[in-house]
Amino acid sequence: MRDSRFIPAPSPLRVGEVAELVGAKLTRGDPATLVLGAAPLESAEPGDLSFLDNPRYVKHLAATRASACLCQTRYAERVPTSVAVLETPEPHRAYSRYVAAAYPTALRPSGFFGTTELRGIVHPEARLEPDVRIEPSAVVGARAEIGRGTVVAAGAVIGEAVAIGRDCFIGANAAIQHALIGNRVIIHTGVSIGHDGFGFAMGPTGHMKIAQVGRVIVQDDVEIGANSGIERGANRDTVVGEGTKMGSQVQIGHNVHIGRHCVLVSQVGIAGSAWLGDFVALGGQTGVNGHVKIGDGAQIAAVSAVHNDVPAGARWGGVPARPVKEWFREMVALRRLAEEDHTG
Repeated sequence: MRDSRFIPAPSPLRVGEVAELVGAKLTRGDPATLVLGAAPLESAEPGDLSFLDNPRYVKHLAATRASACLCQTRYAERVPTSVAVLETPEPHRAYSRYVAAAYPTALRPSGFFGTTELRGIVHPEARLEPDVRIEPSAVVGARAEIGRGTVVAAGAVIGEAVAIGRDCFIGANAAIQHALIGNRVIIHTGVSIGHDGFGFAMGPTGHMKIAQVGRVIVQDDVEIGANSGIERGANRDTVVGEGTKMGSQVQIGHNVHIGRHCVLVSQVGIAGSAWLGDFVALGGQTGVNGHVKIGDGAQIAAVSAVHNDVPAGARWGGVPARPVKEWFREMVALRRLAEEDHTG
């Protein structure tokens, strides 16, 4: 993608400059070749930079028309001779560095109204640092605090006494209450943070609502995908650790603790009082039971159900989730049983 009505075209760079920018080694090709944009292997045209990281896309390598390709050393000989080769052990990260430099406006949402002077409703008791942009139809409540460089997009609601740090983006129609938000946090469209959780004292005469008196703490550099929800704590805080990234439609229950630099892919659901360590990765549509503890660095496969504690560094999957090797053995055994029953 070189240019569109939404993202401006990047400035041309020479292949040698790209190699220096992303920390790759140019092992074949003319360092003066111009790079005009970026595209996938199968749709790249002359002037485009592409990359190969996932082996399933090797099939597109031979026919690519890209001018340059980022790849690991083991694939370098398979790149067409007309394509410059930039070798790196981490092609995807190297490609990301180029795209960040080439398309800086795509890294962070900038709002829905550009630099318009129109402004939403800000309570007179709210405290806004300089260079805060409140777009039309957004509302900022009493005693809210918003740091420099933050954008509150159209239709968003910032509740009373909420604190938001610097250089954040609050998407259109997001709603934030009972929350403290760090710096450089990106909250996409339709997110709800700080609403009360699912707390009821069950009984034969009816279900009594339990007051949820905790907060939501979102630390620095977190990104929360569209239409996700984070409940405030019932009797302690719900915490999202720094650098954690969430996809769309993620649901976080009350009292949940999420560590630093976790990855929660779209449609993950985490029930109340679960605890995730640092660098935990949950595949899409995975559910985590309440009060479960998942240790540092653990990885859970997509569409799994975590019912029990997961050790640090473990790789689990399935319903219910268990160690991956055990899960695979069971799948193979079931397949064999099914085949035997069919042939018998």
